[in-house]
Amino acid sequence: MSKRKRTSKIEKWIKEGRGLGIGSEYKPWLKIQDVSSLGRSTRLKGIKTNRQHEFLSDLERNYFYITEYSDSIVDIREQFPLLPLEETIVIADELGIKHPMDPKTGEPIVMTTDFLLTINNGQGVFEVAHTIKMKDELLKERILEKFEIEREYWQRKEIDSTVCYGFKIK
Repeated sequence: MSKRKRTSKIEKWIKEGRGLGIGSEYKPWLKIQDVSSLGRSTRLKGIKTNRQHEFLSDLERNYFYITEYSDSIVDIREQFPLLPLEETIVIADELGIKHPMDPKTGEPIVMTTDFLLTINNGQGVFEVAHTIKMKDELLKERILEKFEIEREYWQRKEIDSTVCYGFKIK
């Protein structure tokens, strides 16, 4: 009897087309059921994209509202994967930073950017990558290390990346 070959989650998601497409055809890398969350996750249908969007926090959802109603933003891709995985592993190694790992398997995970936006400013169309975090998260060394891997990834793709932050209003 032959053993069944196990397909990794990454290979399975790539075959499903996650992280691919634009507009209504885009499929986010992460869906809310894929990630355990301490916060609130939300699914909303986008007006611009005519598809369901997946948000892992209230902050991501709120940022989406801003992007959805901006006249210059023509496409919104959330939970965008930094692929191929080997590229972020090399970047982490070059920077002397430990690459994020799956706590259950110990295997490297595919990093994601919260939003990859396509912008038409009237003079041309271009993409920007935005990472959304609460202000308090920016004080954590590990969060900053992951941002640095992400920043370098986008710099090598010649795409501007920005960390956007929010705070709780009391």
